[in-house]
Amino acid sequence: MKVLIIGGTGTISSAITRQLAESGHELWLLNRGTRKNEVPTNVKQITVDINDERTVLASLDGETFDVVCEFIGFIPAQVERDIRLFKGRTRQYVYISSASAYNKPAANHVITEGTTLANPHWQYSRNKIACEELLMKAYREEGFPITIVRPSHTYCERGVPVSVHGPKGSWPVMKRILDGKPVIVQGDGTSLWTLTWNEDFARGFIGLLGNPKAIGEAFQIMSDEQLTWNQIYECVGNALHMTPKLYHVASDFLAAVAPKEWDFEGNLLGDKSLTVQFDCSKLKCAVPGFCATTRFDEGVRRCVAYLLAHPELQIEEPDFDAWCDRVIDAQEAAKSGFCS
Repeated sequence: MKVLIIGGTGTISSAITRQLAESGHELWLLNRGTRKNEVPTNVKQITVDINDERTVLASLDGETFDVVCEFIGFIPAQVERDIRLFKGRTRQYVYISSASAYNKPAANHVITEGTTLANPHWQYSRNKIACEELLMKAYREEGFPITIVRPSHTYCERGVPVSVHGPKGSWPVMKRILDGKPVIVQGDGTSLWTLTWNEDFARGFIGLLGNPKAIGEAFQIMSDEQLTWNQIYECVGNALHMTPKLYHVASDFLAAVAPKEWDFEGNLLGDKSLTVQFDCSKLKCAVPGFCATTRFDEGVRRCVAYLLAHPELQIEEPDFDAWCDRVIDAQEAAKSGFCS
């Protein structure tokens, strides 16, 4: 297949890029070129701002594709741009949406592609819903050959999946574990969550490319493994050879006292604080044999080893660390005052 990926070097798309390149497909990447050194040598790279439509068209020079995959489209205007750019130029347009678009809370904890899309807590998710609606309209009314993919929490070696963290990522949480300090976990830590290793996700995703069963359809791609957040943090601690000190705080309290730019309302109340179970039977029917094989305890060991071997990724965050201490002190003071 001849595949164009818009993006191609992120957490999810980097694994897809590697697997497509290794399989001998003709792969093109269109992005700003900030991670050129990480791209396989047999991949054609177009370094351009996707929003500069005239330059994009000139760079493509009349090329057509079997598949165009959009990984960095977050608002309807970007999807409208893609329809203008690629209508008549591709046999399939794959849009990366998000499982956070599902109704919060859903009427049923078992989530299928038919679960209602609605998220009152997160603008990011509402934008994704609007993009999906625009694309389905283009498919119904104009025959634009769309496929929608909804990932949930997909991770790679560049970061350890945790729920309560600041804008600079997971290292400050890991450092608190290494320093023997308590780490905040939302709720009581018993809600279930699904984490998917990016290489596993890539296999399911590639199975949808050029697949006639995928046109006009939406699919979710996740592991079948479910863990509580307590178990997730314990796995992180085990990978660090430490026993984490878990400190539980109500999600709505965290959302209320965190800086607004951290968007805990979206990330927690609109996503990670809720128990969900994803039913991926639709994907498995379209992509026979798909199965995520990387257990989280295995994947997180790779993440921890990678981060410990790359000091440049160990970005400390004093503001987040101090905020955690203030939250813990405030809750302990409240408990002490109540008991007295």
